[in-house]
Amino acid sequence: MPFFTKKELSFFKKLNTPAKVQKYLDGIPINFEKDGVDTLKSPLFVMRQNSAHCLEGAMLGAFILSLHGHKPLLLHLETENDFDHVIVPFKENNRWGALSKTNHAVLRYREPVYKTLRELVMSYFHEYFTDDGRKTLRRYSHPLNLNSFEVGWERREGDLWGVDQALDKLHHYDLIPKVHLEKLSLATQVECDAGKIIEWKP
Repeated sequence: MPFFTKKELSFFKKLNTPAKVQKYLDGIPINFEKDGVDTLKSPLFVMRQNSAHCLEGAMLGAFILSLHGHKPLLLHLETENDFDHVIVPFKENNRWGALSKTNHAVLRYREPVYKTLRELVMSYFHEYFTDDGRKTLRRYSHPLNLNSFEVGWERREGDLWGVDQALDKLHHYDLIPKVHLEKLSLATQVECDAGKIIEWKP
């Protein structure tokens, strides 16, 4: 199994705030999984290959935070007829914030100002919509602690599909009472236009 170099670990040590970690994640090009090959690289290989999709970026962010005393947590945001998302919840001064790797203008970093995980997740609700404006966020998972996986998960070769499977198996909490689902308004045209802004082109 490969190891991080002293230079790589020294770089991670400098990312000593969640905001610094987020800035680093933002600078990593999106992994578009070319040729239709799905990947789930470990943090070591995300760093060395300098590409990450949502979950790969989340695992890297969680690992870096763990080097600074945070638990390496992942939170699965589950949708209806849309792409799911994974964020990295962290706690500072008894408030929750989140790291997030995305290619879009929305669903990004959250400052640690939320009292509960539900409050944190609800901050994504109005930004989570399809191209035709339908709001799709429905559930969020219990946090997954990556320390529950075998030692060395952060530098494993091959794809970490066990993490993806574990997220799916977690208990998920409903966000929206069913009585309100049929009454949700559509995002406006200007919101939809803003939602189409991307940072990295395929």
